[in-house]
Amino acid sequence: QVQLVETGGGLVQAGDSLRLSCVASGGTASPATMGWFRQSPGKEQEFVADFMGPAGSALYADSVKDRFTISRDHAKNMVYLQISSLKVEDTAIYYCAARPTAAEKYRYWGQGTQVTVSS
Repeated sequence: QVQLVETGGGLVQAGDSLRLSCVASGGTASPATMGWFRQSPGKEQEFVADFMGPAGSALYADSVKDRFTISRDHAKNMVYLQISSLKVEDTAIYYCAARPTAAEKYRYWGQGTQVTVSS
């Protein structure tokens, strides 16, 4: 069973930058894919980005690809999400997710970290 723990959320102002981190533990092998989803108030959860390793292949939602950068440290079992030029509409709970193989749905989820962007 893989456990995911996110850190790095908080209250920021529009235009600021923020880096979210997620560490995976408990698995026998590093998950094939780790990524980020978010859920804004009153909206459904949406895909943000993911990173398939170890060769490294990132995928982004169209709505964030110009401002969000995902990266991964396989040695540390960590995935990061760098967010620049934050907008009020980026306010959401950001969830880290992982799946053992690329063919599976995301199986493991973190508890989420709140990002609140003020104008």
